[in-house]
Amino acid sequence: MKKIAWLLAFPLFASPLSAADLMQVYQEARDNDPVFAAARATLEAGREKAPQGRAGLLPSLTLSGNTVWNDSEVEPRGGRTINNQYNTNGYQLTLSQPLFRWQNWVAYDQAKLQVAQAEANFIQARQDLILRVAQAYFDVLYASENLSAVRANKEATAQQLELAKKTFEVGTATITDTHEAQARFDLVTAQEIAAESELEIRRQSLQILLGRMPDSLAVPRKDAVLNPPEPNRLQDWIDAAEKDALPVQIQLAQAEIAAREVDKQRAGHYPTVDIVANRGKAKTFNNTAIDSDYSNIGLQLNIPLFQGGLTTSRQREAGANREAARAGLESARRNATLAARQHYLGVTNGLAQVNALKAALISSQSALESNKLGYEVGVRINIDVLNAENQLYVTRRDLAKATFDTLMAQLRLKAAVGALGEDDLARINSLLEPRSVQ
Repeated sequence: MKKIAWLLAFPLFASPLSAADLMQVYQEARDNDPVFAAARATLEAGREKAPQGRAGLLPSLTLSGNTVWNDSEVEPRGGRTINNQYNTNGYQLTLSQPLFRWQNWVAYDQAKLQVAQAEANFIQARQDLILRVAQAYFDVLYASENLSAVRANKEATAQQLELAKKTFEVGTATITDTHEAQARFDLVTAQEIAAESELEIRRQSLQILLGRMPDSLAVPRKDAVLNPPEPNRLQDWIDAAEKDALPVQIQLAQAEIAAREVDKQRAGHYPTVDIVANRGKAKTFNNTAIDSDYSNIGLQLNIPLFQGGLTTSRQREAGANREAARAGLESARRNATLAARQHYLGVTNGLAQVNALKAALISSQSALESNKLGYEVGVRINIDVLNAENQLYVTRRDLAKATFDTLMAQLRLKAAVGALGEDDLARINSLLEPRSVQ
C-alpha cells in the first residue's frame, strides 16, 4: 500500500459548506435518475411473476348466470301444432382445483426463476448507477483540472511573451523568441476555449443524472491513499467473475427458464385431472314456474390427442431457445472473465502509472525552474522555457486522469464480480475533502 501525493491544482474553490461529495451526488441520483426509476418499476413488475405462477396450482372460482327466452313449435304426428313460449334463467357457481397439470408446476418453477432474474437485473441497474455517477463525477473533476491547467499554462505563457517582448526591446533576445511565445499563447488560448466547452458538457452529463447541477463538488485529498485490489491475485477475480458476475447470473436464470420451457411444452401431451364442483339454480317460466336447485362434484379428465402439430412445434421451438440460452450463458462467462482481467490490470497498472506521474511532476517542476534560470543567464532560449511549462501542466493533467481512471477501475473491478455496492462508493468518497471545484 502506497500513499499518493495528490499534486493537483484546483484553482476554482467554493464554500466547503456547499460542496457536494460523491455519496451525496449518488443519493440524489438514486432518487432522481429516470433510468434507475425505470429499473425499480421493472423489478416490481418482475416480482409479480411469482403469484402469477402460483395461481396455476390454486383453485379457481367462477360465477355465471343466464336468462333465455324460448320460442318453439312442436307438431305431433297427426296432431295440432303446439307453440311454446317461455323464459328460463339461472346461475351457477363453479369451483375447479387442478390435481394434475404438469405444465402448471413447470410454469411455477419458471416464475420463481423469473423473479430471481428480475432481482439480478435490478442489482445490475444499481451497480450501473454507481458507475455512471462516479464516472460523471470524475469527468467533471478532470475537465475542471484540465481547464485549470490550461489557464495556468496560458498565464505562464503570457508572462513569457511579455518577457520576450521586453528582452527584444532592450536587444538581449531575438524576434524569434517573441514569435515563438506569441504562437504558444495563441495555441493555449484555443485550448482554453476547448477546455471550457468540455467542462460544460461534463457538467450537463452530471445534471442529467441528478436533475440539477450542484454548486460545487468535493475534490480528492492530497494525502489520499489508493489501495491495490484485495485479493491481490488476478486468478481469484477471474474465478469469482465466472460464477458471480451479474450478467452471468442473469443469463444462467435465462438458461434454466429456457430448459423448463421445454418441459412445459412437452407437458402439452400429458393428460390433466381436475376436481370440479358446481352449485346452481335454474328457473323455468312456462305455464307454471319450475325451480330446480342442483350441486355436483367430480373428477374431470382431459387427454390431448391431436392439435394439428402445434404442441410438437412449440416443443421444437423451446429446444432451439434452450440452445440459444446456453450459448448466451457461455458468452456471458467469457465476457465476465475478460472484464475482471481488464479492470484488475486497470487498477494495478493505474497505481504504477500514478506513482510514475507523481515523480514526473516533481521532475517537471525542477526542469521548469532550471530552464527559467538558464534563460535569465542566457544559456536557455525562450522555447525551452515554454516547453518546460507545457510539460509541467500536461503532467499535472495526466496525473489527475490516471488517478480518476484508477478509482473507476476499482469500482468496475468490483462490478465485474457482482460485488459493487454503496460501501465501495463510500470508501472512494472517504478520499474526498470539503475543498471543492465548481
